[in-house]
Amino acid sequence: MPIVTEYDTIAAISTPPGEGAISIVRLSGDQAVKIAEHVFKGTNLLKVPSHTIHYGHIVDPETKRELDEVMVSVMRAPKTFTREDVVEINCHGGIVPTNKILQLLLAVGARMAEPGEFTKRAFLNGRIDLTQAESVMDLIRAKTDRSMQVALNQLDGNLQHLIHNLRHDISEVLVQVEVNIDYPEYDEDEITSKLMREKAVEVQARIDALLSTAQQGKILREGLATAIVGRPNVGKSSLLNYLLHEDKAIVTDVAGTTRDVLEEYVNVQGVPLKLVDTAGIHDTEDKVEKIGVARSRQALAAADLIILVLDASEPLTAEDQALIKDTQDQKRLVILNKTDLPARIDQSELAALGVKEDPILTSIKDQSGLAAIEQQIKDLFFGGIENRQQDILVSNNRQIGLLQQAKASLTDVISGLDAQMPIDLVQIDMTACWEKLGEITGENAPDELITQLFSQFCLGK
Repeated sequence: MPIVTEYDTIAAISTPPGEGAISIVRLSGDQAVKIAEHVFKGTNLLKVPSHTIHYGHIVDPETKRELDEVMVSVMRAPKTFTREDVVEINCHGGIVPTNKILQLLLAVGARMAEPGEFTKRAFLNGRIDLTQAESVMDLIRAKTDRSMQVALNQLDGNLQHLIHNLRHDISEVLVQVEVNIDYPEYDEDEITSKLMREKAVEVQARIDALLSTAQQGKILREGLATAIVGRPNVGKSSLLNYLLHEDKAIVTDVAGTTRDVLEEYVNVQGVPLKLVDTAGIHDTEDKVEKIGVARSRQALAAADLIILVLDASEPLTAEDQALIKDTQDQKRLVILNKTDLPARIDQSELAALGVKEDPILTSIKDQSGLAAIEQQIKDLFFGGIENRQQDILVSNNRQIGLLQQAKASLTDVISGLDAQMPIDLVQIDMTACWEKLGEITGENAPDELITQLFSQFCLGK
């Protein structure tokens, strides 16, 4: 029979589906220990100390059938991730035993957790704020050591503390304005206006400094969309394989081997690249190649970085010149490949076509010049900040958008004061800035936003 609970207790599988050494089924809520004890044969979990692990078996209380041999961790509130009682059942890895244990827990009183509900409870119970909740997912999805470090910094509350400090400074000014409005005989508008303007300029400068990290933060979080382009058989797939350190793309001396777009993530000196190897861009009558070329052009238009590969052993063709022109307004690296063969391209030709970048001379066949590609990618996007591991970076569109709105409100404050508007009207814009900053941490976030944000998390997290 199910256990009747006064408070909701949730359960979910917290490890990826499939075969493995172990799987973990997690419970959280006031009845977590009681529900686990109801299906556990071994030590009495109701009497064990917090943060201890115990050997036993999961048993169906109705049929008395043993489902699996397990280790059960018991963690009592409030010193848990959710600040509720938490139980984690470590069972043998595999889809069948893990799901049977989960279904048994649901049958005796637990409710299936929604995506991200464990983290949502940590937020609702005051253990973390929204910036830290978002960093949990960033940590899970981190693709490089640097992106992991940025996520850890945010999880530690670095961005939260900065936003709290900004809101505290604004609130002090707002209190002063309220005093001026309520008791004008004890203050002067001129003094309060000066204080508000100074604080608005100061806070705006600090928000600007934070927004200046947005590009790097988004790259670390989402990866840098990088398209390797060039006409057929110039070495694009060989370059992809070098960066991946594996033979992912087919490489032959036959032009047009790559007929579709290949996407892979790769770590280049801490920069996560969403690397796209495109089909050779050229005129063709082949129907399949035409589709590949069209997709290549789409990837080129959407890329944050272009790696344009030219064959240094052949004269520039009309197709080369067209690609040089098509990519001239994008961030790009220009690679002169096959330098192990006699040179047929003069760098002055590239300059005459408007190539301002210094070409990187490589021979992918001989593995020469390739380290320079990685270094230039790093310098292009992270020049000057590569060793500042403790930087606070804003990394997602929600945070960036709210910071931009907060900055705009401060611009209205400054222009309003300069136009000598009544201070109680200017106060509205100052309050709007304070509220937008509060949405970043979740202190002023609407319920719909919170629900939508946590729905993006995986089950069991």
